[in-house]
Amino acid sequence: MLLIISSAGDDSVHTVLPKLEARGVPLLWWDEADYPGASALTTRYADGRWRQTLTYRGRTHDLSEVTAVWHRRPGKPSAADVREPSQREFAEHVARLALRGAYDLMAGARWMPATPQHALAVDNKLLHLHRATELGFSVAETVVTNDPDELVPAWNRAGGRLITKTLDYHPFTLDDEARHLFTTQVPRRRLSGRHRLRHAPAMLQPNVPKAYELRVTVVGERVFAARIDSQASRLTSLDWRHYDDPKVGYSAHDLPPDVADRCVRLVAGLGLTFGALDFIVTPDGEYVFLEINVNGQWAFVELLSGLPISDGIADWLADAALRPAPEDATDAR
Repeated sequence: MLLIISSAGDDSVHTVLPKLEARGVPLLWWDEADYPGASALTTRYADGRWRQTLTYRGRTHDLSEVTAVWHRRPGKPSAADVREPSQREFAEHVARLALRGAYDLMAGARWMPATPQHALAVDNKLLHLHRATELGFSVAETVVTNDPDELVPAWNRAGGRLITKTLDYHPFTLDDEARHLFTTQVPRRRLSGRHRLRHAPAMLQPNVPKAYELRVTVVGERVFAARIDSQASRLTSLDWRHYDDPKVGYSAHDLPPDVADRCVRLVAGLGLTFGALDFIVTPDGEYVFLEINVNGQWAFVELLSGLPISDGIADWLADAALRPAPEDATDAR
């Protein structure tokens, strides 16, 4: 059986769901936001064995029958019926701990991209860059620091073409508005405010010349590469996540076999079964690795490029889910 863990409004799951049904995959779609308020998870050790059950919408499911798990984009555990804030926070905290333990015990299942605790542990840009260099990928000169004295030397080494990135997506508030930092050019005038770097580390890199960019989606051992003509729009020239779809084209791209092989090895080496990798392709044809999105979005890439990513995901999940269940899926590894 396949267990899908994601919010009810996840368009990516809705895209894959008909393909899973066509492949005859028995499945349960559940959201962590329905726990503990609207579902019951029980982990039990008795008579010399572990058992886990999930009761949801009036049905109890034996989790030992789960052979594949797709952990997509679930909501947060919710105990909304507990009115007192500190008690509700406590209930949701212990719910997260129970989930983590339950997932650890589901050792017999194959996970996409990985158990959430493992995915979180390897979701680090510095780790990705380090592993990429070990595999022989080209990587831009990189400095991650909160030392203000590092900014001017990095700017000079980049010939004044320095960019800065955050280490992770995390919204914040500025002038009472929610904001997010995209990749940003560092102009000379900003060097005078370099003391502010002391408060939070930033990633500094030279602005690598781009012919175009790639979003490479790895599903198991299958690779789907999409070319993004980010330089067609000033809005997307530094960071294509600004999006300008009327001007910026997406198309299927044939990766050189050695690059595709390294992409698969990079994802697998991190203990993942899925990854969305970003690359720059320079005017000289060099592939420069940027990062991995451990559970990155892919449906928009399929829509704009025509790549059959959803079929690849459905194939992988069907293969995992239709395998015979292990004798004891909760035995620890």
